[in-house]
Amino acid sequence: MSKVYPSNLTQEQFELISGLIPPRKPGGRKRSVDIYSVLNAIFYVLCEGCRWRSLPGDFPNWQTVYT
Repeated sequence: MSKVYPSNLTQEQFELISGLIPPRKPGGRKRSVDIYSVLNAIFYVLCEGCRWRSLPGDFPNWQTVYT
């Protein structure tokens, strides 16, 4: 993610909640997207009130974030 949005989490905030995010399943695929980027996209939608499909290109694909 290249652009900084007001809704982005700081690294300190992310570290506080990162323990609540479940690890990937044993034997499962590696995550193809950065969880930090996914969370920032979710907060962007919540703060800006936009539709999922209207996420800026700086975030992961909207289908990935939505699911």
